[in-house]
Amino acid sequence: MSIQDVKRAHEAQLLELSDVVSVGIGLNDAGDAAVIVGLARENPATRAHIPHRLEEYPVVVRITGSLKAE
Repeated sequence: MSIQDVKRAHEAQLLELSDVVSVGIGLNDAGDAAVIVGLARENPATRAHIPHRLEEYPVVVRITGSLKAE
């Protein structure tokens, strides 16, 4: 599966979690392709439900704050 397919397959489920405001694709600290999950604020309960990997791709959690469309 491509990372785009993996993101698409898990995006809706991740966005249902409290404080998750975005799901995207980017790079982890090692420079590998990763699924990036943006949180509005730190939330340990939500982090506990976010996997470290989706399929073969790492998941990176970043605190982005609330996102607003302009």
